[in-house]
Amino acid sequence: MPQPRPEPEDVFAWIDGAEQAREQAGLVRTLRPRPADSPLLDLASNDYLGLSRHPETVRGACAAAERWGAGATGSRLVTGTTELHGELERELAQFCGFEAALVLSSGYAANLAAVTALSDRGTLVVSDAGNHASIVDGCRLSRAGTAVIPHSDPEAARKTLATHEGRALLVSDSVFSVDGDAAPLTAYAAACREEGAALVVDDAHGLGVLGEGGRGALHAVGLAGAPGVVATLTLSKSLGSQGGAVLGPAKVIRHLVNTARTFIFDTGLAPAAAGAALASLRLLQREPERAGRAREVAGRLYGRLTASGLTAARPDAAVVSVRAPSAAAALRWAADCREAGLSVGCFRPPSVPDGVSRLRLTARADLTGDEIDRAVETVLRTAPAGAADAP
Repeated sequence: MPQPRPEPEDVFAWIDGAEQAREQAGLVRTLRPRPADSPLLDLASNDYLGLSRHPETVRGACAAAERWGAGATGSRLVTGTTELHGELERELAQFCGFEAALVLSSGYAANLAAVTALSDRGTLVVSDAGNHASIVDGCRLSRAGTAVIPHSDPEAARKTLATHEGRALLVSDSVFSVDGDAAPLTAYAAACREEGAALVVDDAHGLGVLGEGGRGALHAVGLAGAPGVVATLTLSKSLGSQGGAVLGPAKVIRHLVNTARTFIFDTGLAPAAAGAALASLRLLQREPERAGRAREVAGRLYGRLTASGLTAARPDAAVVSVRAPSAAAALRWAADCREAGLSVGCFRPPSVPDGVSRLRLTARADLTGDEIDRAVETVLRTAPAGAADAP
């Protein structure tokens, strides 16, 4: 017999069961507004170079808002493109070593744009199992055939690409956000060249940290501007602002302008965010040592935490991932750190593809030696039982 239809007040009754299941699994997520002058030592954000509050970055945002207004006023193809957007795109492309760039409202939108616009129903998209959710969603929305390969496995990528006749692309993070490990970009690029596929790399965690003066992971391995290579990135991490971009050959960028739905149908990036990102980019070019300092801080955090018995992934950029014995333990550990004055990230399923919960510490170029000492001491002092034996 058909089930009776729910009454209006019961339409969302199923949410109660879902909430209860999350609570039992230790997977409840809540919003926690931070004050403007938070007393916490921040190792949770992605402000790798410490530029989000830098006076030059803030002045760039204010000057842009005063000149261009608070909002972009429309999509990029209507009224949402200012001279400032064009300036930012030109300087991003030149800095990172690509022919052209296209700025979007977020890094998430940039990944959706690149993956969906460069594929169709007849395309094979090969995706690393460790990829960010925005890449995963891009694959789902692309309507292409998608093959997920084991994490950082170039031979699996080559073999998978070899099975397909027609257009294909391999998509990967440059630095994976969970453990902070770098992708085998050189080997991935070789597999793409051998099989005639494009390579799309999300350099969100590489820009500002890797490469000469922070020019990114693709620049570091000599792939910036290479034929068949496209990069996506975010302006919200090392550049301390908001927004995203796609970089690549000029004809790829022209194609995205005409076909990428997250570009065509989205309001343009706010002028203040574009101005802030441009100011940070110029500051980084004057102070390229910030990139090396972020990596140095990550290495020091990793070395001291592992020397004290904790299990952590060796950082290839600025992310230090410390494993926890369970999701509930990770949540409690992060809360105890916060109560002790330290803000750290807490990654639990479904954010972690291997199901292992972690604390995620992000190194910042502006951390002092005393702040590094304080962070290490707090993480060790609040570590739950079994942390040293985490998988």
